[in-house]
Amino acid sequence: MILVMVEKDLMAVPPLKSGHYTFSKLLHTMSFFRRPDYTSEATQFIEQLKANKPTLEAEQRAGRALLWDKNPNRADQADYLDGKVPQQSYVYGTSGHPNSQ
Repeated sequence: MILVMVEKDLMAVPPLKSGHYTFSKLLHTMSFFRRPDYTSEATQFIEQLKANKPTLEAEQRAGRALLWDKNPNRADQADYLDGKVPQQSYVYGTSGHPNSQ
């Protein structure tokens, strides 16, 4: 049996002979997770912030473009990779140090 909401009345729906429920009957089932009139404090804060400052999203997109949305320069990247020096197997060794004897 499934409890369903029909015109604000709670009633039990028996399964079909095959043991399955029809989609139209399940369409009106009551969800325990649905809370249509609830909004979290974080959501309320963000909605209020957007209402008070309508240019906020455009400013965020501009900031993202400034830092992240860039095309990589392949020549600079190749120069960087060419300039890499292989690391010694033991970085604390003194064999390559200018003061070593």
